[in-house]
Amino acid sequence: MGLPGMVLSAIAAVAGAIMYWAITYQGTGFRLSTVGLILMIAGAFGFVVSAIVFAVSRSPGRSTRHSIDRQVVDSSGNSSSLHEDSK
Repeated sequence: MGLPGMVLSAIAAVAGAIMYWAITYQGTGFRLSTVGLILMIAGAFGFVVSAIVFAVSRSPGRSTRHSIDRQVVDSSGNSSSLHEDSK
C-alpha cells in the first residue's frame, strides 16, 4: 500500500466520477452510474487507508540511535572488540 495505493485509489475515484457524472448511456442489466458510485466509494476508502499506512510507515522510529558491535581476529589469533554508538 502506501503511495502506490494512494495513486491507484485516486485513479479509481476519478474513473468512478467520470462514469457517474459524464456517461449518460444506460445499458440493460446494470447501470454505469451505479458502478461509478461504487468505484468512487472504494477509491475514497482505499485512499484513506493507504494514506494512514503511508503516514505510519514514514514516521520516525522509536529510537534514532544505532550501535555497532564488531569483533576482529587478526592472522595470529588475537581478537579485539569494538562497540560504537551513533546518533
